[in-house]
Amino acid sequence: MTQTESEYKEVIALCKDVFEKKTKDYGTAWRILRLPSITDQLFIKAQRIRSIQEKGTQKIEEDIKNEFIGIINYSIIAIIQESLDENAPLEISAEDLMPKYQAVADESLALLLDKNHDYDEAWRDMRISSITDIILMKLYRVKQIEDNKGKTLISEPVKANYQDMINYAVFCLIKLKEEK
Repeated sequence: MTQTESEYKEVIALCKDVFEKKTKDYGTAWRILRLPSITDQLFIKAQRIRSIQEKGTQKIEEDIKNEFIGIINYSIIAIIQESLDENAPLEISAEDLMPKYQAVADESLALLLDKNHDYDEAWRDMRISSITDIILMKLYRVKQIEDNKGKTLISEPVKANYQDMINYAVFCLIKLKEEK
């Protein structure tokens, strides 16, 4: 196992723990959200991170680490939501949901490892603020694809963008941990 794979699994374990606890607290209330609403929730989180990065201060003392965790979890929610049949129940048991969460995380890890091979871990030399901007760019792309009813001429589908956001947010959490 590579260092990146080990770090990825550590970050996902943290995110999965948060997701599982929130599922126990709230159930799957997120199932009521349409995909564009999930995209907007992701946008709010990424925009808050950028705002704090630019201002250098914040008034709500919730760490941006929690926002990156939220980006990972809402991206996984989006992929799960997109994969569910339209007749799937609103409430999904944690027992049924957590394997779906893990499957999305594993698929995103496989994508990360392939891209990491090709890009030679370039993300390690990037600034967290640049990665935040890339997440926001991906969100604008997803919004445009959603506005186009999912149709693209040449671009990757929304799922690939959600996977990239998962992986970029993982990179940020790894980098934040390294900064301490």
